[in-house]
Amino acid sequence: MENFELTVSELARLEPDSYVLADIRGETAFSYGHIPGAAPMPEWELFAEHPEWKGKKLVVYCQKGEQSLGAVQRLQERGIEAQSLKGGYLGWLISSAGERQMNEDYYKDVEQSLRKKFRKDIWCNFTKAVREYELVNEGDRIAVCISGGKDSMLMAKLFQELKRHNKVSFDLVFLVMNPGYSEGNMEIIRQNAKNLHIPITVFESDIFESVFQVEKSPCYLCARMRRGYLYSKAKELGCNKIALGHHYDDVIETILMGMLYGGQVQTMMPKLHSTNFEGMELIRPLYLVREDRIKAWRDYNGLGFIQCACKFTDTCSTCNPDGANASKRMDVKQLIREMKKTNPFVESNIFRSVENVNLSTVVAYKKDGVKHHFLETYDRAAETEFAETQKAGADEQ
Repeated sequence: MENFELTVSELARLEPDSYVLADIRGETAFSYGHIPGAAPMPEWELFAEHPEWKGKKLVVYCQKGEQSLGAVQRLQERGIEAQSLKGGYLGWLISSAGERQMNEDYYKDVEQSLRKKFRKDIWCNFTKAVREYELVNEGDRIAVCISGGKDSMLMAKLFQELKRHNKVSFDLVFLVMNPGYSEGNMEIIRQNAKNLHIPITVFESDIFESVFQVEKSPCYLCARMRRGYLYSKAKELGCNKIALGHHYDDVIETILMGMLYGGQVQTMMPKLHSTNFEGMELIRPLYLVREDRIKAWRDYNGLGFIQCACKFTDTCSTCNPDGANASKRMDVKQLIREMKKTNPFVESNIFRSVENVNLSTVVAYKKDGVKHHFLETYDRAAETEFAETQKAGADEQ
């Protein structure tokens, strides 16, 4: 055999029933986006007996086509007809984005899907958050921060719709920071922005290089540095707000992560004043939008986006986030999925829990950096309650 690879165009010419498409990146990466018709499959399963594959070619892909190539070489040594997709999922994304450029009206279909098919689940929840949390005000100039993933790209399209129809006058800047993406990932971001008619402003930073050698919490440091760079660039461009694409599921996962790993009750706020950049605010307009609806919008429109493209996840040696180095957020996602099997309301209950905090039943809490303990008012509260009870009894007599 020894024909180890096939191209994206060669894959497109195969009859759908003539091959099996195996995605070996891991279920988490698969959930963020995959090639239509593919099945998530750990590498070891490729070597197991699969009678249903008889007479079919096995096509294997990973993130960039390196890990899958090694697997295919071992498969062929065992006499299994298999080929690796050249360029992997990243190569397929670039090819797919290039094909969409041929359709000049593609973006109009995407916008129509937000007005019609996803109006209730996405558009209405987006506008509800904007109203309920007062995220957009007259005269705002908002930097819509685009990372290249599904959430931020959707947020950009929603803001375009809001500006088109909203009575409040505000301006938008679609800001893309390149913290050290590979050329392939930057190409996908640029092509998606072009296909969706999002006029992006790109600026460079060296954040990935700075945090690559950090052993402890590199993702936390990277996120903090990204935010600082975004604030700084947005302010330079005359903006007073930056918008990030965190959604409902991010909020409930953050609540649980704080409790389970941080020993504290806190939430991801819908908006925040910057403590380092005077006059700047951070807003989260996808606060009430569910992640599964964002995925449905992505898949309905045939869109493909990058996931996390840092040096820790952009190479095939580390592109499986389901292994021993799985993040705490992935663990919490799985925990919520398991709890939902027996309690369908668990997600909304977690979300509402930080809206219904009863301070009289909390041992201690912090306000403006000062810790307060229930013993501070324990005796005084009892005396007040006793006096009120006595007064109520006297009034009844």
